[in-house]
Amino acid sequence: MNKLIASVIMTLVLALAIVALFAAPAAKPRLSGSDIEQMMSSLSNWGRWGPQDQMGAVNLITPQKQRQAAALVKEGMSVSLAHDAVKVKVGDSPAFEQKMLLTGQRDTAMASMDAYSVAYHGYTQTHLDALCHLFYKGKMYNGFSQKEVAETGAAKLSVIQFKNGIFTRGVLMDLPRLQGVKYLRGATAIYPEDLEAWEKTAGTRVEAGDAIFIRTGRWARQEAEGAWNFESNSAGLHASCLPWLKKRDVAILGSDLATDVMPSGVNGFRLPIHLVTIAAMGVPIFDNCDLEALGEAAAARRRWDFLLTAAPLAVEGGTGSPINPTATF
Repeated sequence: MNKLIASVIMTLVLALAIVALFAAPAAKPRLSGSDIEQMMSSLSNWGRWGPQDQMGAVNLITPQKQRQAAALVKEGMSVSLAHDAVKVKVGDSPAFEQKMLLTGQRDTAMASMDAYSVAYHGYTQTHLDALCHLFYKGKMYNGFSQKEVAETGAAKLSVIQFKNGIFTRGVLMDLPRLQGVKYLRGATAIYPEDLEAWEKTAGTRVEAGDAIFIRTGRWARQEAEGAWNFESNSAGLHASCLPWLKKRDVAILGSDLATDVMPSGVNGFRLPIHLVTIAAMGVPIFDNCDLEALGEAAAARRRWDFLLTAAPLAVEGGTGSPINPTATF
């Protein structure tokens, strides 16, 4: 009898162990520097559009894609995705400077004039990273040498390549809304399964040639908590999302901070999402977008795709540009 009871107990223990095994959440991926190095090759778009290509994944925005995007305009209501220029220094990010040259303070004044100065790369100003922005082992996207960037500017892959503007389908992926919170706290990492969970919840799917925007709620967090050390405690995409981005053939990647979770969790690579998307995949990045108003507008319509339009400053040799992307419903 005792043997029978012992056998039953053992069977129940094994059954519970099996249930627990299959019910347990999958372990989150941990990537090493060698994994990122391998992705620089396996996810590369070098040569895909020819050896002299300087447009990268923007080539995926075909005339057909643009017609599809234009058809998304039903109301003619637009929302800016740019944060107002930040005129105070935040951490290591310099302030946007506006110097008044002529004002209306004199009765004889006939006009007003000013001059702008902005070091836009960093964690405050909304901007576009061109494909010459990052180097890897002496090379830029499509194998161009980093030596192409000199004191006179970038001779290859500069922002001037996008002078004609960006016009495509935009998709908002609102991760705080998925989790039922105002913003993602701390260094919350976003994984491929989170992106797919959002697609399922939103009833939309990222397609080739799309521009996707990852909302972490950075500006809502900054309003609630104040500024913090961005590089040590910020939500964003985990590097394991890179194959997902390539599989979906994303043309443009944007977020409300720097896209990457920080710290990245990958030794030797501070911003692996940035590096692989720009230097290997040829995907330009919109940094520091303000996606708060867009999130509200999309939620009110229960619609998460829209026409995206954006045009950088036409600067020959520029490594990027301050920018004001616009979503139109």
